[in-house]
Amino acid sequence: MSNMKNHWRPHLAQGVRLQWDELRQQHLLLMPEGALMLNSTAAAVLELCDGKRTVGAIAAQLKTQYRGETLEDDVRRLLIRIGARGLLVYKD
Repeated sequence: MSNMKNHWRPHLAQGVRLQWDELRQQHLLLMPEGALMLNSTAAAVLELCDGKRTVGAIAAQLKTQYRGETLEDDVRRLLIRIGARGLLVYKD
């Protein structure tokens, strides 16, 4: 997956969902085996992983949201780490 392409369209794998935990005031990535606590940036990336947006479009949208910061490498690293755990699926 380190060869991630800009045109790939990531989405959460079946049984995985993003959820806001009111008690902890934090986003969680829930899966059958447990949960991952996410920072706000990771949650922003994963919220955009809907299977329609490309990796490039996700990075571009976040660039506007985060005042012009170039986040493409950060987005790719996060998606690779989450994908390596089997929590993301990619459409070509």
